[in-house]
Amino acid sequence: MFRLIPREESFFDLFETSAANVLAAGRLLRDLVEDYRDVPGRLQKLTDSEHAGDRVTHDILEKLDKTFVTPLDREDIHALTIELDNIVDAIELVADRLLLYRIERPTELLISLVRLLERCCEQIAQAVPLLRHPKRLKDILPHTIEINRLENEADKLHRIALSSLFDEATDALTVVKWKEVYDTLEWAIDSTEDVADQLHGIVLKNA
Repeated sequence: MFRLIPREESFFDLFETSAANVLAAGRLLRDLVEDYRDVPGRLQKLTDSEHAGDRVTHDILEKLDKTFVTPLDREDIHALTIELDNIVDAIELVADRLLLYRIERPTELLISLVRLLERCCEQIAQAVPLLRHPKRLKDILPHTIEINRLENEADKLHRIALSSLFDEATDALTVVKWKEVYDTLEWAIDSTEDVADQLHGIVLKNA
C-alpha cells in the first residue's frame, strides 16, 4: 500500500532485539540450574540482561512517543514491549531468589520448569521476527499455540512441585522460600503466555 508518510520500521528491529534478549535470559537461567555453581556470577549476567532489556524497552517507548505513523497499533506496540520486558524481569528474579534464599541445589522439578520456560522463550524468539512480514503474520500462530501448550504443561508441574514441597518439607521456612521460587518461575512462564496472547491479537487484527 502506498503511504504518504512511511511507517517507522525500526520498531521491528527493536522487537527482535528484545525477543533475542528474552531467549538469552532463558538460556542463562537454564545454564544456572543445570550447572549449579557460581550463582552470584550467573545472577550478574542475568542482571546485565535485565538492564539490556530495560534499555530496549525505553528505546521502543521513546520512539513510540515520537512516531506519527507506526507499523502496528500503538497500544499493541506498548503492550508487547512491556510484556517482553516482564519475562526478563521475572527470569532475573528467579535467579535472585535462588541466591537470596541460599538454595543449595535445584530440584528436578525446578529444572524441568526452567527447561519449559526456555522452550517458551525459543518460540517467542522465532515468532517476533515474523511481525515485520505482513504476508507471514499467520505463521506466528503455531508459535503462540505451542507457548500455550507449554504453559499448560508448566502449570501441571507447578502444582506437582508445590504438592511435593508441602509433603516433604520439614520446616515452614523451607516451604516459604521454595514456594516463592516456584511462584516466581510460574510468573516468568505466565509472562511468555502473555506475549503469545498479544502476538495472537496482533495477527488477528492485521493478517
